[in-house]
Amino acid sequence: MKLTSISRGISVCNHAVVNTAEMQKIEGWMFDAGIPVPALMEKVAGRCAERFCSDYPVDRYPKVGVLVGPGHNGGDSLVIARELHHRGYGVQVYRPLPKAKPLTLAHASYAKSLGIPFVDESILDSCQVIIDGLFGFGQGRLLTDELANFCDRVNQTSLPVVSIDLPSGIATDTGEVLGTAVQATQTYCLGLWKRAFFQDPALNYLGECVLIDFDIPSAAIYTALGETPSLQTLTHSDVLQGLPLPRPPVTHKYQQGSLLLICGSQRYAGSAILTALGARASGVGMLSIAVPESLRNLLVSQLPEALVIGCPETESGAIANLPDLDLAKYQTIVCGPGLTPENPALVASLLTVSGSLVLDADALNIVAANNHLSDLKKRENVTVLTPHLGEFKRLFPAINPCDRIQAAQEAAEFSNCIVLLKGARTAIASPNGSTRLIAESTPALARGGSGDVLAGLIGGLLCQPHQNSLTTVAIAAWWHAQTGRDLAQQRTELGADAQTLAHHLLLGLARLINADKS
Repeated sequence: MKLTSISRGISVCNHAVVNTAEMQKIEGWMFDAGIPVPALMEKVAGRCAERFCSDYPVDRYPKVGVLVGPGHNGGDSLVIARELHHRGYGVQVYRPLPKAKPLTLAHASYAKSLGIPFVDESILDSCQVIIDGLFGFGQGRLLTDELANFCDRVNQTSLPVVSIDLPSGIATDTGEVLGTAVQATQTYCLGLWKRAFFQDPALNYLGECVLIDFDIPSAAIYTALGETPSLQTLTHSDVLQGLPLPRPPVTHKYQQGSLLLICGSQRYAGSAILTALGARASGVGMLSIAVPESLRNLLVSQLPEALVIGCPETESGAIANLPDLDLAKYQTIVCGPGLTPENPALVASLLTVSGSLVLDADALNIVAANNHLSDLKKRENVTVLTPHLGEFKRLFPAINPCDRIQAAQEAAEFSNCIVLLKGARTAIASPNGSTRLIAESTPALARGGSGDVLAGLIGGLLCQPHQNSLTTVAIAAWWHAQTGRDLAQQRTELGADAQTLAHHLLLGLARLINADKS
């Protein structure tokens, strides 16, 4: 699923993500300020019509079917139908529910006066593209009976479907499928991203997602969300501003961060390499890697610039304990990839370190199995937890993960940690409630080792000069995901193995920076 922003003089918070109540508050501010509901509907629908004409030119898609619901989403779709009629499209309208809001009824009457035909379910047999305006933002009712059957029929056709604001049948906040839902080819999200666009249940229904900006006043957004919205996507601008670039003209390696990775075992030797390659791509000044002694030469051959520390190991080839290290000299420590759960005392010894701490993979399992969350709560410095869904359930069994955004926020508050909940849409939450959502993702990253690369990249960025730890962790996740997307486009989704991903991190970043300069 791809997210695209279409804007004119971009809205001040076009990267904010809202829930139902917040969007209603924003609309309420606009109506109280004096903008008439009909005028707003005309503007929103007009911009949707412009985008539709670009995506579905009249010479290729001359016959358009418009599905109209009873609310203002139906009114929007009727205005779109009228505009397309004026631009030469052959438009037909289907209204399955007779009752509607007065403004929607008025637009229906006007459409009929223009000669736009209103038809029955046969609309699916006589058009080349469907506009879904049945239900959008704020829907709470289940689709049942004849309406559900009709939506299923829409999904069974091969017709492209454009949903207005949200596909009918998708809950705005959770992305839950309300009985059944329309599977859109594209979704034109109106004004601000809704939470559903970042929730797993909705992803198979949204298609390509396009944000249609309609110039929401900044004051309306600030009133509802505050001057810094707590829930945001990450933009290219955020990434460029948050990277440790440019470096000062006069600097040295110790001023660019000192990172310790504690990872790997004989069973999972590759995890140590992949984590280190992710850290290398971050540009960290000094990289140290603690691995079982038997892996030391392997790591040196792969990363000759790193300081590789051989550790005593167990009979099965896991790290038994750390040699006498001054852990205070490292700005950040990453622990967990390939570690195995054999030595819980090792992880416990790290919970009091003075620098930033990133816990991944088996370190998370050790924390969960040994009830170390209470120790994490006491930490004064930044702690980052990077669970996938299974690890999250073990760490936070009392938190329902169905709403991934809320789950990450609750976990961050409970643990006093930054929680990065991996998935098709990664959510990164801080203890104060501020949350960043990563829209750039690809199923190509569903491969062993991808998370190891991310853990190293997070650690490497965290120990370099930065202004905000939450943003820095989010930048690592964005960079990692965007590189995966680039590889999927170049090599198909089969060509984004973890080693290739690690080696391409800097190439993808260079393209982003050069594109911004041009």
